Amino acid sequence: IYGMPILEVDRAKQTIVIKRGMSAGFAGVDNELFYKAKTTMLFGSAKDMVAKLVSEVKQL
Repeated sequence: IYGMPILEVDRAKQTIVIKRGMSAGFAGVDNELFYKAKTTMLFGSAKDMVAKLVSEVKQL
């Protein structure tokens, strides 16, 4: 996608994606990252999901 910054997240050991669903984004392009074994998908509002993650980490 022209002009978008490139983040090399495919090089990470583990990736977490927060998204409302599996539908294509604004450009209508399917993201291969969603289907990789090292990707964890969290479905829901990013604000709510991050709040839940922070709460869980604080309890550790």
